[in-house]
Amino acid sequence: MKVILKADVKGTGKKGQTVEVSDGYARNFLFPRNVAVEASAGALKTLEEAQQAQARKQERIVAEVKALRDKLDGQTIKVPARTGDGGRLFGSITNKDIADAITKFLGKDFDRKQIELNSPIKTLGMFPVGLKFGHNITGTVNVEIISA
Repeated sequence: MKVILKADVKGTGKKGQTVEVSDGYARNFLFPRNVAVEASAGALKTLEEAQQAQARKQERIVAEVKALRDKLDGQTIKVPARTGDGGRLFGSITNKDIADAITKFLGKDFDRKQIELNSPIKTLGMFPVGLKFGHNITGTVNVEIISA
């Protein structure tokens, strides 16, 4: 019997797959647990429409992320910091400080986890900082540490 899985079933398949299983397994295990439906023409059409909607949503998300990357790529973000003698900072500039500056620049929230900072910044100057947006999309922003 052909069934469409509504959830992952160990040893059978992943959610959204159409698989061939024995009649007894479908009637006695999959259907009572509501993890599968019979693969009728209507159910297959519904599955296909859901997959197309998911693909459109994914494309929209990727387009938004690329637009954000294009807006930030190569920009210079100024981060004020308290300094002592010789341009040395009292603390260090971390992902959170850079994310706050980017949030102020964009006017909307920016997650600190998207910033790739190898080590905290401890001096004044200009530093290239990598950004990772997900979906294999990356960018670079220049962070200028200025004395406050």
